[in-house]
Amino acid sequence: MSKETGGPAFPVDGIVERDEKGHLHGPIISSAGSTLRDYFAAKVMQGTQTNPEWNHWSTEQHAEYAYGAADAMLKARNN
Repeated sequence: MSKETGGPAFPVDGIVERDEKGHLHGPIISSAGSTLRDYFAAKVMQGTQTNPEWNHWSTEQHAEYAYGAADAMLKARNN
C-alpha cells in the first residue's frame, strides 16, 4: 500500500549552477528530496522529543506518532 506523500517538501524548478558572478541559472531537470509528509513528520517529532510528557517514548513510538500526525495533516490539507 502506497502512502500519500504530499509531493516534494521543497520543490525546485530545476538543477541550477552559479556563474562567475554567483547568479543562478540552469535547465529544468527534477524535483527530488524529502516529501511533504517527511517534513511534517520531522516537525512533529521535534515537538514530541522536546516535550517532557513524552520523554518515556521510544524512538519508534515518536516516529509512529509523527508519521500518523503527518498523514492527518496531509488529509486535512487535501480537504
